[in-house]
Amino acid sequence: AMDWQVLTRELSLYLESQVRVGFFGSGVGLSLVLGFGVAYACYYLNSIAKKPQLVASNDRFCRFLEEYCPVVTETYYPTIWCWEGRVQTLLRPFITSRPQVQYRNELIKTADGGQISLDWFDNNDSLYYPDASTRPTVLLLPGLTGTSKESYILHMIHQSETLGYRCVVFNNRGIAGEELLTPRTYCAANTEDLEAVIHHVHSLHPSAPFMAAGVSMGGMLLLNYLGKTGRDTPLMAAAIFSAGWNVFESVESLEKPLNWLLFNYYLTTCLQSSISRHRQMLEKLFDMDLVMKARTVREFDKQFTSVMFGYRSIDDYYEDASPCRKLKSVGIPVLCLNSVDDVFSPAHAIPVETAKQNANVALVLTSCGGHIGFLEGIWPRKCTYMDRVFKQFVQAVFEHGNKIL
Repeated sequence: AMDWQVLTRELSLYLESQVRVGFFGSGVGLSLVLGFGVAYACYYLNSIAKKPQLVASNDRFCRFLEEYCPVVTETYYPTIWCWEGRVQTLLRPFITSRPQVQYRNELIKTADGGQISLDWFDNNDSLYYPDASTRPTVLLLPGLTGTSKESYILHMIHQSETLGYRCVVFNNRGIAGEELLTPRTYCAANTEDLEAVIHHVHSLHPSAPFMAAGVSMGGMLLLNYLGKTGRDTPLMAAAIFSAGWNVFESVESLEKPLNWLLFNYYLTTCLQSSISRHRQMLEKLFDMDLVMKARTVREFDKQFTSVMFGYRSIDDYYEDASPCRKLKSVGIPVLCLNSVDDVFSPAHAIPVETAKQNANVALVLTSCGGHIGFLEGIWPRKCTYMDRVFKQFVQAVFEHGNKIL
């Protein structure tokens, strides 16, 4: 904070020395600009730039994070010109860079006759872990209609590459260019495909330390899997980013007029376009004309997702898909980052009290950041706050995990 005050004072003195006469020949305009600048800087430092709230009942886990993942205890300075949640959410995909990543694709068969597309980043040039059999592996789960090409996934791989780790991206069925072999896609509640992928990756590298990171719906799916399996998983730990904790609250928030206009309608069209390529296969079970008429995520889930996975009603599906119900059963260390201004996961729906009852869970709640935003710096092209949390936590688990595991 002192640095900002010094900077503001120096800027004021510099401008005063450069501009002897103001906009109106009297210095009034300059005074107004300077006054506004100082007021904005004060507001930003007092109300916007804050330390995140760390919610964790386990003192050992807290100390572990403070020592090896200190970013979660430091002040988060959102980008000064776009800190509001919706703005951060909208701008991140356009502003952030897209690191180059060469993938190796693998298609694996599922028990029901379907196939899943995995994109591997093997990191065979790893200096720290030249032996592929023991090279730490991070499984990455993208969001609702996301694939291995999302900028946030590319940044996680870039961070893992510098640490010497291997990554594998789990693309949900039918959205990464592969064909649907059965009339089935994916949802946040059904963990069968994720279980198959975790088993497959672990069987290929049984001696490699193994953890997972999920973003948005990928985080919800991962939490639902962990709540179901408890300690019975080959994963050492998991990182969750911008998960929707209570689906009822998420869809209600996204149906508010402005949020529908900015996010809901676009998300619905993304869901529709992701299945339209497979129309011939899906028409065997669904009235696709009705599905394509959906104008909200809720309507899409009612006509398509909940029907596909055999739920009696959309409420039954949303109940089953909400990770807040499973959090008490998580049996491995999990770090969950959310922003309290995320319209996809409203602050009042974040299960703070439940998290306090499970020693394996730590919530990191920032006051700004939006949904998968977390932009920081004057021109936030490169690393976001979320990327730094990911990098530090993954490294902490792989290199100092014996302190909490």
